[in-house]
Amino acid sequence: MQERTIGPFTVSAIGLGCMNLSHAYGVPPPADQAERVLLQALDAGVTLFDTAALYGFGANEELVGRVLGPHRSRFTLASKGGMAGVRGEDGVLRRVIDGRPETLRRNCEDSLRRLQTDVIDLYYLHRWDKQVPIEDSVGALADLVRAGKVRTIGLSEVSAATIRKAHAVHPVTAVQTEYSLWTRNPEIAVLDACREIGAAFVAFSPLARAYLTGTLADVASLDAKDIRRPMPRFSPENYAANLKLLPPYVELAREAGCTPAQLALAWLLHKAPHIVPIPGTTSTDHLREDLDAAAVRLTPALMARAEALIGPHNVAGARYAPQGMGEVDTENFA
Repeated sequence: MQERTIGPFTVSAIGLGCMNLSHAYGVPPPADQAERVLLQALDAGVTLFDTAALYGFGANEELVGRVLGPHRSRFTLASKGGMAGVRGEDGVLRRVIDGRPETLRRNCEDSLRRLQTDVIDLYYLHRWDKQVPIEDSVGALADLVRAGKVRTIGLSEVSAATIRKAHAVHPVTAVQTEYSLWTRNPEIAVLDACREIGAAFVAFSPLARAYLTGTLADVASLDAKDIRRPMPRFSPENYAANLKLLPPYVELAREAGCTPAQLALAWLLHKAPHIVPIPGTTSTDHLREDLDAAAVRLTPALMARAEALIGPHNVAGARYAPQGMGEVDTENFA
């Protein structure tokens, strides 16, 4: 496995996003299947595992802690706070964005316990709470670094301007947001801001939530609770239009000697050396396929052809519904 740098850490060029082992895409896989994915990823050379307090309302961190805890010295552990499940008066857990310092401290303590570790290597602010100055939230993360509970800090779904404000308070080691052929918003300013301050860019949903694998043919098959259902790109009308873009892309992958998923990941790896994609999967076969993308070589001409086939000029639908877009820091970004 090739390696890349995230702050003081040397990690596998492709990490593992652990979210869908517990959260987001319908019914999670059985525990033994999730455990196999994690352990096979570790054995295959993955050294960056990404989770969050939000995923499964803590269940994902508990899974990662239980399965990978005995191997803690072998990988870089990333998690996130500032967006978690909060139980309402009716007893129902709901997702809440809260970037107040006292909340971030509590989130971190809860994550440390669930992850069965004394320190989190990379701790992200999962969303910027726009009711709290970014300087206050980042200051709380800096306090966690000084307390030895966190080694480095990151930000998720923020603009270039916010990155620079945060970095002025404490060094930002990584910025994470969605990035793939069909979501190119980071190219506006965020990738350059990361390069400018020496931060890594961690690309989540690098396979466009399965679209770029070519295996999701019918959105009607999605589980009722699948988070893709309310996303405009996955509406029946928009997705039908987006599916029409895939055949020439699949043919391009054949020309490159790889699968569509591998082409998507290789494209990211070739875009810049500070980009680290973190695909997620519940399948060990797909895991192996994803990791083999690190060996795919693309020419500049083939890269350009891929970008012409699928991109903001022809993808139908926004990546989030209006509420979700309102939660993202969109200045110079979306």
